[in-house]
Amino acid sequence: MDNKRGKDALYRSSHLLMLVCYTIFATILAGESFLLGWEMWAVLLILLGVVLSWVIHIQQKVAEEQRLWVYSILMMGSFFFYGIHATSAFDIAAVMCALLMIYTMTANKSLITLCQVTYFITFFYSLVNLYRSGEVFDSLIITRSLLHVALILTAGFVARTIIDKWDEDVLNSQDEIVFLKDATNRLNDFLANVSHEIRTPINAVVGLAGVCQEKVEDEEIKADLSSIQEAGRKVAEQISDILDYSEIDSKRLTKNSENYMLSSVLHDLVTQMRPYKRDDIELVIDVSPSVPSVMHTDIGKLKKILWHLIMNGIKYTKEGGVYVRIYSVEKEYGINLCVEVKDTGIGMSPEEAERVTEGFYQANSGRDRSSSGLGLGLSIVKGFVSSLGGFMSIESELGKGTMVRVSVPQEIVNPEGCMSLANKERLCIGAFLQFEKYENPEVREYYNRMVRNIVSGLGVQMHWVSNAESLKKLASSIDMTHLFVAAEEYETAPEYIEELAKKMVVTVVANKSFTLPKDSGAKIMEKPFYCFPVAMVLNTNRKDLHRAKKRMQLPDVKVLVVDDEAMNLTVAKGIFKQYKMTVKTASSGPQAIDMARKEDYDIIFMDHMMPGMDGVEAMKHIREEKKDIPVVALTANAVSTAREMFIREGFDGFVSKPIELVDLERVMRSVLPQSKIFYVDFCEEKSIPAAEEKEEKSKVKETPLSKLSKVGIDTSVGMHYCQDDAEFYDELLKQFVVDAPKKRESIVKGFEAKDVSNYTIYVHALKSTAKTIGQASLSEKAARLEALGKAGGDDITEEMHTELVQEYDSVVSALQEYFKEKGIVLPTEGDDAGDEEILEFSPEE
Repeated sequence: MDNKRGKDALYRSSHLLMLVCYTIFATILAGESFLLGWEMWAVLLILLGVVLSWVIHIQQKVAEEQRLWVYSILMMGSFFFYGIHATSAFDIAAVMCALLMIYTMTANKSLITLCQVTYFITFFYSLVNLYRSGEVFDSLIITRSLLHVALILTAGFVARTIIDKWDEDVLNSQDEIVFLKDATNRLNDFLANVSHEIRTPINAVVGLAGVCQEKVEDEEIKADLSSIQEAGRKVAEQISDILDYSEIDSKRLTKNSENYMLSSVLHDLVTQMRPYKRDDIELVIDVSPSVPSVMHTDIGKLKKILWHLIMNGIKYTKEGGVYVRIYSVEKEYGINLCVEVKDTGIGMSPEEAERVTEGFYQANSGRDRSSSGLGLGLSIVKGFVSSLGGFMSIESELGKGTMVRVSVPQEIVNPEGCMSLANKERLCIGAFLQFEKYENPEVREYYNRMVRNIVSGLGVQMHWVSNAESLKKLASSIDMTHLFVAAEEYETAPEYIEELAKKMVVTVVANKSFTLPKDSGAKIMEKPFYCFPVAMVLNTNRKDLHRAKKRMQLPDVKVLVVDDEAMNLTVAKGIFKQYKMTVKTASSGPQAIDMARKEDYDIIFMDHMMPGMDGVEAMKHIREEKKDIPVVALTANAVSTAREMFIREGFDGFVSKPIELVDLERVMRSVLPQSKIFYVDFCEEKSIPAAEEKEEKSKVKETPLSKLSKVGIDTSVGMHYCQDDAEFYDELLKQFVVDAPKKRESIVKGFEAKDVSNYTIYVHALKSTAKTIGQASLSEKAARLEALGKAGGDDITEEMHTELVQEYDSVVSALQEYFKEKGIVLPTEGDDAGDEEILEFSPEE
């Protein structure tokens, strides 16, 4: 069937060619009939047949193969009429050879046979007429007749041979296509697996480089560490690009839509981009305040679309800036979120603009190859935009920059604007911004346009001055509540601006390298200067400056955490304690079901993989009695399709392990009632004097904790998962050691008994706990064995198992020595401290 479809597609053009030839042939035949006085009624029928054929072709209501037979029968009728006349008896062979050439394009050998049969009938009929008319059949006529018959037989043979060869080529091509697709899929799988394997050590390199930067004072070493960290970030970014491109190329993209706020998306993006943006490049982000505050789409893909568009502009702009405009267009289904990214970079030729969305393409027209990455950025953007139902266009000119436009359909959850001001009527805004300092006129226009859009979109008035004298006149004539000052402008009159900071909110827009005096009353807004931080500043007053960030608090929420790992339960206690939640924990599915039956909970976090009864089964049992309770999956397998799978099973969301606070808070905001979520202020920690800080750093170097790196434990990663709480981290390490004998025994017994199912669960648990304490190597070995176990376990070798157990023993021994040096006696497996299954605490603890 596939072969037939391929042939139909390949030879479809023969239909039109046949009709054109039929029309020409019929027209010539009609003319000849008129001149020679042939039967005109037959000519009329032939012309009606031509008209009928065109009507059928234009309407396309008859199947292609049936249409082809209609054309052929009508054409053979015309041929018969032409050939039966005495004057045409020996001309029809040439005409039929031409027809056979045309019919070869149909790849239908039955039609070749029809042509030959029609010729033989017509020619035989003509010869009979010649004989009846008294024609003498001499040797010349006989040899001519035999030659014409041989010619038609040969032409038919050649036509069939060509069709057979084409069929063979098409079939071989299809086999080749299948082979290439299979090879591409294997390559994509290989790239995905390799990328996943590389990601963990790269993250460790980046993290350790950051930790070491804080510990050393030598500026040259700091610069080297910074280079290592930057290189690690680039590799991590390229790995992510490879994974995205392989999913797009293999058409395995899944759409994981959820509600989101554009302000949160941009905040995360800007934070990630700051290390990549040079101070001499201006990034201007202009967002229309009318964009809906809450929308619904695939946030992951939207973030990467914005990331690649903006980073592409930054990479290829050597001087000037990048302007990002985000606005919305109302549609019946919601809105189109429109993104325009314009840069003053090197631009592209029309040919490059056409090819730039092809995979692995990089322009060679003077681009800085050292910063151009893999050339997948716009290919990924195009793939993601298409998967979301949008479109992308590119306008560019060499030496004059590039403009990329993207439009993505979005559902509206909350139609209110994404920005609003609480006390708009009380605001009096001043701005000391001198955009003329930028040499590039387009950058000046970017800033002018953004400020105008903020002012008009928020419906406020801004008093704008460009020098210190004008600022003094402005301050003496009106009572400003807020003043925005650029870093360069601040340095022209720092004493006066500090005086103003005692009366109003003064915000200095500057790069990260800029610092204010210690006793300054102003606050720094790190570039890029864009609308959401501006709106946040305008919604604060002088009293608000003494407050820091808001911390989420959930004092009225009772949570049940279910995990077969005691260490993960310890993690849960440490994390949820920060939110003032009441937490109970269960170590198995049946225990969780029993606890949920006896007591009401506001939310349940359920481990996915547990021995005996897994998280899916336990969740479904709980839902039979309590349908409304939110259940969130906890999993260490956070693949791209994980969320879709968990939602399909009935979970309300999922959080990957080790737990990241950003993901955890996002899920809690989406599943818990807003009435139970509170935000409180907390003050910033007091800064440590330089001398004391140096002393503290030297103490850190001398602690036994630093010695754990010898067994591959990256303490910075473990501390990250413990929110930099050293006491909490010690508790995790302690739990890891206490659990080790029982875990090791289970893993060894599972392997010896060839119990693949439970062995897979045991190494899965070790993978998660090892990663949580920062032991990447042990976690990776466990992950590899887990994957082999899921595949049936046939490829699990004794050597791989032994390597895992030996490294496990080595890590546990090092941790035991670590606690011994600290003078801490570890509880044994029989002690209550190490055997506790249910941990409970209240906000008062």
